[in-house]
Amino acid sequence: MPLSIATHHGTFHADDVLAVALVRAFVDAEATVDRTRDPGRIAQADIVIDVGGEYDPDRRRFDHHQKSYTGPLSSAGMVLQWLYRQGRIEPGLYDMLRARVVTYVDDVDNGRVEPQAHLPCFATMVQAANRGAVTLADFDLRFEEAVRMADVLVAGVVGDHEELVEAEAEVREAMDRAVATGSNLLQLSRYLRWKPAYFNMGGELHPTEFVTMPGLDGTARVIAIPPHEGSFAQKRPLPQAWAGLVDEELERACGVPGARFCHKNRFIAVFDTQEHLLAALAAAGLLPGAAPA
Repeated sequence: MPLSIATHHGTFHADDVLAVALVRAFVDAEATVDRTRDPGRIAQADIVIDVGGEYDPDRRRFDHHQKSYTGPLSSAGMVLQWLYRQGRIEPGLYDMLRARVVTYVDDVDNGRVEPQAHLPCFATMVQAANRGAVTLADFDLRFEEAVRMADVLVAGVVGDHEELVEAEAEVREAMDRAVATGSNLLQLSRYLRWKPAYFNMGGELHPTEFVTMPGLDGTARVIAIPPHEGSFAQKRPLPQAWAGLVDEELERACGVPGARFCHKNRFIAVFDTQEHLLAALAAAGLLPGAAPA
């Protein structure tokens, strides 16, 4: 039998929506939800979220509204902490979920942060999902719609974490190889989301300046590494002479065949092959020991 979750009926908020999504993501994808304030129905539920006046993780009761609870968590934070302590979420994923989603939801629900109307966020999207509901049945339908939105958010964070873990070994190897060979290139053998792993492992101070990797379309691409994650600057930009050029114009500027595209902000360029890409970098004097042609 699927687990049964009880939460309050009527207007819903980001914390109860997210808490249900977390239970379905890490405990039981088929868990049912009974939205009620009836004490008898609440008592029968396997998990109680944001209602009932109890915080007792051992009994799977996660309410934060009663006077006896004075901590910083909303029901979402309570459920996330319980999942972690139960061993259902490993430490790195717990930290990512808390940093990207749950702490903000806790802060909004407990009045420590006021969402800004001009900046869409998860809390305001959940609030918007309530609009148009006029009966308890309407709110129940809208609640499930909001939970599906939260499902996508949670799955995205889980996917990011999985990609980070998967990328770490390959990025670490490429970083070590660059140091050993005196190269300024982080050379990756496949298309990879490399930035989180790179900067988590000291990329800001690493001597690499460019990343090379295959594109999903079979091309070869070079990316100028930013000085820190999230920056739109580059440790070392691609040549000004390449900026904004495509195809034959870029080939003439590079002096190398197979050039396809360079962004006007000089952070990425695309070539037909890795051989032509490296030749263009060498001709521009961007590789150690290479003088501009």
